[in-house]
Amino acid sequence: MSFFISNAMADAAAPAAGPMGGGFEWIFLVGFLVIFYLMIWRPQAKRAKEQKNLLGSLQKGDEVVTTGGIAGKITKVADDFVVLEVSDTIEMKFQKGAIAATLPKGTLKAI
Repeated sequence: MSFFISNAMADAAAPAAGPMGGGFEWIFLVGFLVIFYLMIWRPQAKRAKEQKNLLGSLQKGDEVVTTGGIAGKITKVADDFVVLEVSDTIEMKFQKGAIAATLPKGTLKAI
């Protein structure tokens, strides 16, 4: 059984480093993080900030469109909800988060 031990000890030499040094992996990692930041995190944070500003600036009389595609005029604004007038006799209550965009004044009349 002694012949197995000598073979195991002979394998103790570490392999030589390749042509790419140890710092090359760090360059890939940093490059990946920069690409992740520029292409994913920053644009999403920008969109979230714009949506927050949109929801914070809603007021009575604004013409908006919801994420479901319903266009209407805001008649009442509460903390979490808005009431939209979608026709002369129909008013609907929506959460503020359902508002996708504001429309220029007079858009609903032109439709």
